[in-house]
Amino acid sequence: MKRFGTLSFGHYGPLGGGRELTAGDSMLQAIDLAQGMDELGVDGAYFRVHHFARQQSSPMPLLAAIAARTERIEVGTGVIDMRYENPLHLAEEAASVDLLSGGRLALGVSRGSPETVVRGYEAFGYTGSADPRGADIARDHFALFLRAIEGEGLAERDPHSPFGGGTGLQRIEPFSPGLRSRIWWGAGNRDSAEWAGRTGVNLMSSTLLTEDRGLPFDVLQAEQIDAFRTAWRDAGHDGEPRVSVSRSIFPLTTAEDEFYFGGRQDGEGVGYIDGMRSTFGKTYAAAPDVLIEQLKEDAAIASADTLMLTIPSQLGVDFNLRIVESFATHVAPALGWTGTRS
Repeated sequence: MKRFGTLSFGHYGPLGGGRELTAGDSMLQAIDLAQGMDELGVDGAYFRVHHFARQQSSPMPLLAAIAARTERIEVGTGVIDMRYENPLHLAEEAASVDLLSGGRLALGVSRGSPETVVRGYEAFGYTGSADPRGADIARDHFALFLRAIEGEGLAERDPHSPFGGGTGLQRIEPFSPGLRSRIWWGAGNRDSAEWAGRTGVNLMSSTLLTEDRGLPFDVLQAEQIDAFRTAWRDAGHDGEPRVSVSRSIFPLTTAEDEFYFGGRQDGEGVGYIDGMRSTFGKTYAAAPDVLIEQLKEDAAIASADTLMLTIPSQLGVDFNLRIVESFATHVAPALGWTGTRS
């Protein structure tokens, strides 16, 4: 494990006892938490994107705000649902954030996860899908998005334009030269991981896989990672791709930690999500020395270069920063992590 960061779902709404976390609170706290993590040397702050839900839905303003308040930390998504995106508009926004951050954007995208509404992307104007989950729309949007951030000309210049004119095809502006290498595909199974490898983008693999072959979750995920890397090499891409996995990990160092997460060694399981039989990862919650031994046995963490800790954002900045600091201080160095300030 070379890098670690946090993956926030950005939940907001009623907290119980008459308390409520507003959307504004959620975003402002995300900025404060990222600042604290930047000072600790944590590598990344990543956000889930969900529409029609009390979660982050339009991440670019938040990522730009975090980039403006930090120096080193990578900012990104895990993942943007491409069914909902105008590919060229997303390309403009992504390039802008990448340039503003000094090349610190790590943009994770995919077909998206189960929704709170029925085919919500159609309400955004993206209709005509032949797939019940809209995967064809997501892949088509992603293909055009990649062409745009690669700098391909996509619109015919007007030779009579008062703003310069010219002939040939014009690319999207702004253009960020290194952005293409920092695009990730969120894969939920082996087929999509192999497709990402052939396409030449990095791999995000989460705590859920939409397949069940009777294997432990970490072994199934490690096989997915191996298949991705093989597909990358076979396609002839240069360099080494990045791979991230997500885990719920809570070092128990205080009585408050024990109160919230003591006894939460939730085992992995199998069930159905979005109509597909799926394998779910487990929650790790233990004293730091126990966590180290457990995580060293996780085959997927050993194979990936980046670990994303899913955090309970509703519990506030101080609580989450303590979780992250405990992991950075007591656990991560034993797994190979050195941090951005070393």
